Amino acid sequence: MNDTEPQPRAGPTIVPRPEHNLSRDGISSNALKVLYRLKNTGHQAFLVGGGVRDLLLGLNPKDFDVVTDAHPEEVRKLFRNCRLIGRRFRLAHVRFGREVIEVVTFRSSAGGITDDRQHSDSGRIIRDNVYGTIDEDIWRRDFTVNALYYNIADFSIWDYTSGMADVVSRTMRLIGDPRTRYREDPVRMLRAVRLAAKLDFKIAKGSALPIRELGKLLRDVPPARLYDETIKLFQSGHAVRSLELLQKFDLLRYLFPHTATAIHSDQTGKVLKFICEGLASTDRRVQEDEPVTPMFLYAIMLWYPILGLAQQIRSREKSSEIEALLDACDELVAEQQAYTSYPRRFSIPMKDVLAMQKRFENRRGARAHRLLNHKRFRAAYDFLLLRAHCKEADPELAEWWTRVQTLSLGEQREAFFLERQRRSKRRRSSRQERKPRAS
Repeated sequence: MNDTEPQPRAGPTIVPRPEHNLSRDGISSNALKVLYRLKNTGHQAFLVGGGVRDLLLGLNPKDFDVVTDAHPEEVRKLFRNCRLIGRRFRLAHVRFGREVIEVVTFRSSAGGITDDRQHSDSGRIIRDNVYGTIDEDIWRRDFTVNALYYNIADFSIWDYTSGMADVVSRTMRLIGDPRTRYREDPVRMLRAVRLAAKLDFKIAKGSALPIRELGKLLRDVPPARLYDETIKLFQSGHAVRSLELLQKFDLLRYLFPHTATAIHSDQTGKVLKFICEGLASTDRRVQEDEPVTPMFLYAIMLWYPILGLAQQIRSREKSSEIEALLDACDELVAEQQAYTSYPRRFSIPMKDVLAMQKRFENRRGARAHRLLNHKRFRAAYDFLLLRAHCKEADPELAEWWTRVQTLSLGEQREAFFLERQRRSKRRRSSRQERKPRAS
């Protein structure tokens, strides 16, 4: 297959059930209920998007999206557990407990009499709520591998853009002219990166070439939306590869500008190594079904920029290390909001975690002992282990805090008391060494 981005055909290539590997066994029972009810009431009903793509790849989809010729109000009449959402896109959400099946009406191509699509000056779509047919709906899909329609009526797959071939060749390819499609929605550049990282796909040459030039369009995307995309990029189990692709296409600076600058200006490579180790740890946790939090992600990404700013503040204002660190944290988090708006419920805990890195250095007395009961201790301790692994913190310090957690309460008190005694002895010894000899 060449790298020329495809134009949707007037009609689909229909792949009958015996010629593909998608089975209803992989589709959730609730999605099947929606598909069959739409079909049995005289409507067209197709499974579309990532669910079809993942099933063809032998993966287990997390979400199932349905597309139909039924209008949202008609869908709502069919399902009591349905509610309509969206302003730019009118969608029907059919809820089954915690699972939500999204049902979308076929969208029309632009230019019709009833067309109410609106674009910004840069070409970004700001309103798009025009109903159409499946032959027109194909234009609203972004990548060929996401534009495969599974027909519940006969279990065939409708392919307008050679998406089946791109699934086989593991290629991300935009539908239509890439520059136009990126201008319509700049987030498609991030989606290309994310899906390529997630699926281990390559991005077709024609779809990849404009990204560096058009990355600046991401500045016009609301920070809240970029935050959502950031979480998808870095907390879905493929963060390291996502970072590699973001750097390759020079997109990281539109999400984490201070981080991108720190990586670029670091001649030793330690900043990038630290971030990659932290992201690898996050990937392992996702793969093992352990919880991950944006707080830890942002701590990883902003640690070195915060350290650099803290040094500047210290030299300028003669403040303590912890004071400078806290001030730098406040300043960097505030600036980060302009790029990927970061909820306070994560920024405040992150500040605690970073401040505790300096407090870990004090291992003596009751104050140090109280750190073990701090509500952020576990996250801060994990961050300390990451720093020690990257030789950014003293490995002996991390080992000590690891060991002290295994002790009984009495043994812990003794350990912190002994550290205080050792510190006092070192101070007395130092004073004695400095004391001038009597003549």
